[in-house]
Amino acid sequence: MLMGLLHITRGSAQILGSPVAVKDPSVRAQVGYLPGTLGLHKNQTVGEYLQYMADMRSVDCSRNIAALCERFSVDPSRDISSLSKGNKQKVGVIQAFMHSPRVLILDEPTSGLDPIVQREFENLLAESRDNGAAVLLSSHVMHEVEVLATRVAIINNGSLVVVGDVNTMKARTLRTLKFDFDQEVHASVFEGVEGVHSVNAAGHSVECTVVGSETAVLQLAVAHNVRSVTSHEPSLEDIFITETENHHAS
Repeated sequence: MLMGLLHITRGSAQILGSPVAVKDPSVRAQVGYLPGTLGLHKNQTVGEYLQYMADMRSVDCSRNIAALCERFSVDPSRDISSLSKGNKQKVGVIQAFMHSPRVLILDEPTSGLDPIVQREFENLLAESRDNGAAVLLSSHVMHEVEVLATRVAIINNGSLVVVGDVNTMKARTLRTLKFDFDQEVHASVFEGVEGVHSVNAAGHSVECTVVGSETAVLQLAVAHNVRSVTSHEPSLEDIFITETENHHAS
């Protein structure tokens, strides 16, 4: 879905089939943008600012503005200059979503939001995605990316390290399997098995770090009458560290 609406190459970028450099308001009206650093008009009320943004897009957003302000507990009569950082971020979120855009470009969207509002933002984003919107989200919050994203691009020091779906990246990252047996099993049983990176054994327990397929090591554990298996799945932070280290090594 993302690549169908938002296409980026080394030399240019297109949104909805049009180059981003064109001065076509009909394209911009279908894009919701939340910058990493908000520049709200401090001499306006929240309602005046949101109406101004709606007028810029030539879209009637009055109903959505009212609904989103209520959803995020934002008072449209408040002066923007009097708002806290978190409330200003709420206003930024509202202006990005209020016109039901087909493409959302969001830079650190939950910065300054408390956990309850973050959860409401996640719900709103999921609704937009389910309604067909393409979302390009930039974030340093690993949990946020892992929950919301279907494909992830890791950038380190300005270089694109890897692009792929989260499950594929997890399969390439070291993860830990702990086996408990009824009898003592030596580490040598699992050493050299396909996918096994390292082995530690203590008494009736064996801990293997695995990368790639787990099939061979699981079959071997079953053959030795494994009693229980505990798996530690890598987080997106683990993936980030592994991929950036591999990138530097290459």
